[in-house]
Amino acid sequence: MIIPLRYVGIDVSKQHLDIFDEGLGVPERIANAPQAITQIVARWRCDVLVVFEATGVYDLELREALGQAGIRFARINPARARDFARASGQLAKTDPIDARMLAAFARALKPVTEQAANPARNALARLAKRRDQLVLMRAQEKNRRSEADDRAMADRIGRLIEVLDGEIAEIEADISTLIKTESEISGDAQLIRSLPGVGPVTCMQLIAQMPELGKVGPKQVAALAGLAPFNVDSGAYRGKRKIAGGRKRVRDALYMAALNAVRRADPFKVFYVRLRQAGKPAKLALIAVARKLLTVLNAMMRDRKPYLNVKPT
Repeated sequence: MIIPLRYVGIDVSKQHLDIFDEGLGVPERIANAPQAITQIVARWRCDVLVVFEATGVYDLELREALGQAGIRFARINPARARDFARASGQLAKTDPIDARMLAAFARALKPVTEQAANPARNALARLAKRRDQLVLMRAQEKNRRSEADDRAMADRIGRLIEVLDGEIAEIEADISTLIKTESEISGDAQLIRSLPGVGPVTCMQLIAQMPELGKVGPKQVAALAGLAPFNVDSGAYRGKRKIAGGRKRVRDALYMAALNAVRRADPFKVFYVRLRQAGKPAKLALIAVARKLLTVLNAMMRDRKPYLNVKPT
């Protein structure tokens, strides 16, 4: 394994990227656009580790360019970056300062690099994000219709809801076609859907948002999804264990899968009931089930075996 000799921190926003390359020692700003990103990435070699905060769709072009160039990168939770800056005594916050701190973060903490997604997974991620946006819009319009104080307005809102229904159905059809026609994605989908509680939406989010499945250990995959509990202790004080950070879409999808899984007569239901009988709150127990689902999924993807033929470790 090549040890990176220098680190590059990038502060990502919708319009531009602020870059701090340790090899140059000065901040630089470029447009968050394919041509500019390709040009800057071409300057780097395999001895570089690029680190930036996870920003969803805004870092997609950057991830694609880095993946195509074979350059390692790590996406970190913004909360970790802020905590590191505060611990380092850096209270000022500007985009160039953030980029410099991200490079320092990488040098100090050596974050785990991320697997670059193939183009089909990136296309799926875009479709999944748009579907989420439309589903949210539809829910908002349904709420407005329920609050409408006259029939004409309710009918007008209803027509918009019908349009959104059609758009969602069209995107879901495109997602289904993409999953069926791309061999790598299709094989992953068959494995993932064999796990109890996992429906098409959860499967879609896992394929799009978790390329690390099967490639990292159980603790790391739980941390990536924001399902790894952490301690809040100080001296004699023992606080509650909490989860935080990670990829929200993955975490939300696994939570819904946990709701489905505990309704079935399988080990996940038994696990949930045991936690509830031990006095654990329902939500905490469901989060534990979601984490167990992810652990099993990770082992399934590692061994390329469907559910019941895999032993999680």
